[in-house]
Amino acid sequence: MRTLFRPAQGAAAVALLALASAALPAAERLDPAKPEHAILLAQKLNCSLNEGETVLYWWQGGAMSRMPGEKDRHLFNVQGMNIRQCRNFEDPERGHGYRSVSREILIYMDPSSNEILRAWTNPWTGEEVEVVHVANDPVNMRGPSYAYRADGSGYRFNGTFINGRVWATGFSTLFYENPLAGDYQDYVGGTYQAMEMLNGYAYEDELLDPDLKTLKRYSLSWARTSKWLPWMRMGDRPGMMIFTTVGKRVAGIDDLTEPLLSELRNRYPEYAEPPPLDDPRPNVTSWSYFKSITEPEEEWRQ
Repeated sequence: MRTLFRPAQGAAAVALLALASAALPAAERLDPAKPEHAILLAQKLNCSLNEGETVLYWWQGGAMSRMPGEKDRHLFNVQGMNIRQCRNFEDPERGHGYRSVSREILIYMDPSSNEILRAWTNPWTGEEVEVVHVANDPVNMRGPSYAYRADGSGYRFNGTFINGRVWATGFSTLFYENPLAGDYQDYVGGTYQAMEMLNGYAYEDELLDPDLKTLKRYSLSWARTSKWLPWMRMGDRPGMMIFTTVGKRVAGIDDLTEPLLSELRNRYPEYAEPPPLDDPRPNVTSWSYFKSITEPEEEWRQ
């Protein structure tokens, strides 16, 4: 799951702030129009203003197939979690900044029983395949985001305020060399393409309160379109996967639902904590993780 909030492309969203109810006097509230405040709002939505405070996201939903010429199929139910923390930065020219570090899990479940799947029979090929759940470590911001960019332009808050609520929408368009493709990608293709669509929802009085470092209430929705999952062994068959989920921040590991909680404790205990604040490792995706468990690490990391 990627970072939700990026600089807005325009000021229209901030303009709706005039419609919002003011729970605090204006002089005491953070101002989304000021870059020095906008970066704080983005950080509160992503993690916490308290450096090193752990923030835990949980979500659940379903995964569908879309194949040309046939009805969409509900293939799996899913549950996921992302655990993260943020490091604070101060730059004499660019102002306050932050960087989040995280790791995440997503599990595939039977759409009828909600039992976690270890094997799955592909309905198109009839082949039984091993299910490879998502275990991405790390999923980090590549570098800090600051109140002011290197070119001097200010950070702009990407959010809409109305009737005491605030929501922000982010899109992550992924298009890069597929780590599972061969040496002739320039000739026959071999790129990975997907899109993640993320929405976060909070309360205006909490978000704009400068004394509240961590949001008490936060909900989210996450959707994704992508190519077939590599472990499905679909080859070059046409079609795509569609994921849709809803979720929220939870107080701690014990608030995760089953079977995700047991999977975390039994198979991924290291995911109970976020990566270190100075984690320098390259990010892992579902595709590179799949490759890492089928090839020696020294081969796929090169």
